[in-house]
Amino acid sequence: MHGTDSGSPVLLGLNTFGDVGLDEHGAPKPHAQVIREIVDEAVLADQVGLHSFDVGEHHRRDFAVSAPEVVLAAIASRTERIRLGSAVTVLSSDDPVRVFQRFSTLDAVSSGRAEVILGRGSFIESFPLFGFDLEDYETLFEEKLELFDRVRSQNPVRWEGRHRGPINGLTAYPHLEHGLLPAWIGVGGTPQSVVRAAHYGYPVSFAIIGGEPARFAPYVELYKRSLEKFGKPYTMLATHSPGHVADTDEQAREELFPHWLAMRNRLGEERGWGPGSRTEFNAQASRPGALYVGSPETVARKIADTHRALGTERFDLKYSNGTLPHSAMMKSIELFGTKVAPLVADMLA
Repeated sequence: MHGTDSGSPVLLGLNTFGDVGLDEHGAPKPHAQVIREIVDEAVLADQVGLHSFDVGEHHRRDFAVSAPEVVLAAIASRTERIRLGSAVTVLSSDDPVRVFQRFSTLDAVSSGRAEVILGRGSFIESFPLFGFDLEDYETLFEEKLELFDRVRSQNPVRWEGRHRGPINGLTAYPHLEHGLLPAWIGVGGTPQSVVRAAHYGYPVSFAIIGGEPARFAPYVELYKRSLEKFGKPYTMLATHSPGHVADTDEQAREELFPHWLAMRNRLGEERGWGPGSRTEFNAQASRPGALYVGSPETVARKIADTHRALGTERFDLKYSNGTLPHSAMMKSIELFGTKVAPLVADMLA
């Protein structure tokens, strides 16, 4: 498969937040339609031989997926080899026991293809929705990660914390057929998060959504030093960035820009940023930027650059970008698997 046994040192995957696009009349698509389209997108990703397909969790109108495991289970029934994970599971506002149970069940229905990427999330809607206090933002994640790690061991758990009742010698089921559930930590770029992931020996996926990917090199070194300190083996590191692939650089940029700008300004208004611009977009789409947009050769070159700068073994492209049409995303997925993956392998051979 391209991106897996093609000889490339970089595994290539995709992820989506289930961004809600527009219909032919310019109105937002129903969430149900977006979710069905995600399943079709994942089937294509499997057909073109990509390594993984991850679905994010959100609880807001502009993203359709609030239960990634259910969508991933539907994808599992129509795919054969692609790995299936979250991007991310917001552990802070969830129950670690149920997270393990849902993903171990996904592992069963997918014949061992499940993985979970745990994170605190970049949005906060889940906290009031599920009755959590944002003042506990840090301690919720730390405490729940500790419990998840114990449950993941598939041994009886004895645990007590602040934010839920104790567990006294109970075990969570179902167990996996082979080994432990693959689990990652999604990191936005804080040293504390990197050290925490190393403490548990979990691989890290760095979300690089702005600036130059090379600026994450100190975090990679911190992670490796921390693993050594905690006596944990190195497994893998990944990066995640938004982007879009088309036949030419010009086509890719023109297809993506209006949708990128609309999403950028919508989020910017919520978070107090200034308005986005074509200048900002072009800077991020340039070779050292964090937006992987262009022809297959351009995107492949940027992925190869990132590997050389950071030494990471996996790259995940967030191929859904705001209201970008389903047809454009399907073409991007096709090119990513059939063109970008072999080009990356050749560039890094």
